[in-house]
Amino acid sequence: MSRADQTQTAVLGALSVLPMTGYALREEIRAVLGHFWSESFGQIYPALAELERQQLIERRGADGSRSSVFAITPAGTARLRELLSAPVQPVRPRNGLLLRLFFGRQLGPEACRTLIKDARAQAEAQLADLAAARAESQEGGEHPQDSGYWMLTISAGEHAARAAIAWADESLAALSTVEQQAPPSAGSLPESHPDTPHPPAKEHP
Repeated sequence: MSRADQTQTAVLGALSVLPMTGYALREEIRAVLGHFWSESFGQIYPALAELERQQLIERRGADGSRSSVFAITPAGTARLRELLSAPVQPVRPRNGLLLRLFFGRQLGPEACRTLIKDARAQAEAQLADLAAARAESQEGGEHPQDSGYWMLTISAGEHAARAAIAWADESLAALSTVEQQAPPSAGSLPESHPDTPHPPAKEHP
């Protein structure tokens, strides 16, 4: 599935839940799908224009302005189901944190420790956000027919956040061991031990 098709899937999916403006659509994707999906204004508005051109969505505003409310059409619902039925394509990972840790010898243990602590704090914040989303979904809200499916994604996010916290704790402990076992840096002299005998100095005539 191309990047454009993925954006159209997210837009059509959101509009299948509730008609909304372009701005509201972006905010809903950020707030509701944010723990596993993101779209920018630069992606959403071209997608809306293309979906409207294909008559997969329609405007309900009278003036045709950007504040118009977009609604999915029956053809749009059929297209959404077609997109959702396509095989999920694996995503090649691009993890900036792990890239930095892999070459962590260049940064040093203290910088790596800071990176891991920051990642742990982000995971804790995400877990708190997901707890709020879980409570809202369990109440049913305005979309009880969707809440059971939404809970699947919330659960996945919670598992990932807890795993990230556990990994951070384990990595901080491992980093301390790596730091203790690190060989002296190039050019440094080994420390002398007080009990180590030194060779006698040569006498000059």
